[in-house]
Amino acid sequence: MARILVADDERDIHELIRRYAERDGYEVMTATTGLEAVQLCRENDFDIIIMDVMMPEMDGFKASKEIKKIKDIPILMLSARGEEYDKLFGFEVGADDYVVKPFSPKELMARVEVIVSRHGKQSPRTDRRSFGRIEIDLPGRGVYIDGAEIELTAKEFDVLLYLAEHSGMALSRDNILSAVWGYDYFGEDRTVDWQIKHLRNKLGDCRDYIKTVRGVGYKFEV
Repeated sequence: MARILVADDERDIHELIRRYAERDGYEVMTATTGLEAVQLCRENDFDIIIMDVMMPEMDGFKASKEIKKIKDIPILMLSARGEEYDKLFGFEVGADDYVVKPFSPKELMARVEVIVSRHGKQSPRTDRRSFGRIEIDLPGRGVYIDGAEIELTAKEFDVLLYLAEHSGMALSRDNILSAVWGYDYFGEDRTVDWQIKHLRNKLGDCRDYIKTVRGVGYKFEV
């Protein structure tokens, strides 16, 4: 399993990235300062670091330089500083990519996968997972029931995958909206209901895998 170190002084950023990274099969560790990130890299091996620039004790630029002295770990810089000279300096200190806040967590994870694959570690999303009669092909984004493929939209696939990977958990509509549409989505709860309705229709005999939890939301259960 590929390992990510998320170095950022904002706890909300930790949780947002963790949610998407763990869904994609990554193991996540976090640091709140640049100094802590350097120390964790001395003690652990990581496949990639998502490094904020503005952190206490030691900023992301300095932390990246220190880490590069001890280990060759790819680094994706994440910062609210989006000026050209900031990006150029990030690349000068060894960053493999530079993403400006606010960011799309899905785009961030897509960039992470490219970097991890480029550095010789196979992406964790190169597998198939079975949930009862349903099989989900992660890299191909395909869904099969008893071996026969069913056609889903991109959002239907994401909803199904999120529910299945949290099998047995009662998930609120807000949980699903945040995970699938992103933390900055301001849609209505009915958006989830509409997607679940169409998803159930396409699952046919397996529609009962998605159960309604009264007063909460939905639960995937085989």
